[in-house]
Amino acid sequence: MPAHEPTFHLALWQPQIPNNTGNIGRTAMATGCRLHVIHPIGFDMSEKACRRAGMDYWKEVDCHQHASWEQYLSEAAPRRIWLFSARATRTVWQARFERDDHLLFGREEDGIAPEIEAWVRREQGDERVVGLPMVAHPGARSLNLATAVACAVYEGLRQVVDATGRLPAAYDR
Repeated sequence: MPAHEPTFHLALWQPQIPNNTGNIGRTAMATGCRLHVIHPIGFDMSEKACRRAGMDYWKEVDCHQHASWEQYLSEAAPRRIWLFSARATRTVWQARFERDDHLLFGREEDGIAPEIEAWVRREQGDERVVGLPMVAHPGARSLNLATAVACAVYEGLRQVVDATGRLPAAYDR
């Protein structure tokens, strides 16, 4: 577990593909983020399953599992949530990230449930629903989930670096 507070919280709503979650866990570990996995999920996250999948680094991932959306809201108590959606009309570049923000991503197959998107819009505001534009081919449906998360995290990190272009002191090694 990290010795510092996470830069961001990466929340995965009902992920279905273990390799994506594993890659996102590696991104979380490498960038000082906390991973939240919201159940039900489409695979086994036991220690044995993670070892079998070659995720020997998993014990280093700051990962919290939540039995439901409601439990995630209660336990993680997110102050600011950014929902990433292929249906967004605002881009990630219009977001103004702050440390401790929660970046929420839906399932690989069909994204986030309409009622959760409605909750985010109602409780957080329409401006908190953003997407990664398909700039070269607007007909492209979306990016791979792990790729989308990495893009979002690094845009967020770019925004929270200090005036010298360095990450906060907690990340100095």
